[in-house]
Amino acid sequence: MADIAELLSIMARLRDPQSGCPWDLEQTFASIAPYTVEEAHEVADAIARGNISDLKDELGDLLLQVVFHAQMAQEQGAFAFADVVAAINAKMIRRHPHVFGDAAVHSTEEQSELWEQIKRAERGDQFTASILDRVKPSIPEWPRALKLQAAAAEVGFDWPAIAPVFDKLQEEIAELKEALANGANEAKQRDELGDVLFVCANLARHLKIDPNQALRSTNAKFERRFRRLEVLAKERGIDVIKATLAELDPLWDLAKQEDHDGLL
Repeated sequence: MADIAELLSIMARLRDPQSGCPWDLEQTFASIAPYTVEEAHEVADAIARGNISDLKDELGDLLLQVVFHAQMAQEQGAFAFADVVAAINAKMIRRHPHVFGDAAVHSTEEQSELWEQIKRAERGDQFTASILDRVKPSIPEWPRALKLQAAAAEVGFDWPAIAPVFDKLQEEIAELKEALANGANEAKQRDELGDVLFVCANLARHLKIDPNQALRSTNAKFERRFRRLEVLAKERGIDVIKATLAELDPLWDLAKQEDHDGLL
């Protein structure tokens, strides 16, 4: 714990009104929040790349964000870092009675249901207007869509199998095409595209696939293949910026084939 104590001391000095860092002293919860989100994404990126060394560094950066917020809260007399640790310790013990208590759990599914039961008990009567009140509006939209759908599924509002989800996806795509064909305005196009994406999130939920991870993987694949396309174009004396799609398509197909063959 000595290292944590040193980190807390460093943060306190950075925020010292007399001798601290001007930039750190200017920050607020609101100004730091985007950095907190960014550091969380960088942790996920290091994991996706399988880079353990980077993961260590990024986890440190994310920990600094927690310490930063805790320091500002302590300055306001709200809570301190120790209170954050105590709260999460209590929560983890409370929500794992099958580990720290006498409850019996025999599968991941049972554990997830127990977790939700405990969360509902913790909330008590706090959320009575709608079962969706538990889904915070501040979280990113992909996970929020998943949580909204999962909450609705708890009361049986869900497709029983994956086939109807594909049917719904085709229906929403058709409606988007119709809107475009009818010259719909931007708001209508955005609404119809949102419906398509919402069903895609539902499809990911039924497949038990994280849509963020799926899209991150596809982004990496596209980047890998397009960078190879650029190399292939240069080898052939083709200017990618001035090239036509007809010139680039064969290079894209070659890059895809090389990728399939494990050459990229």
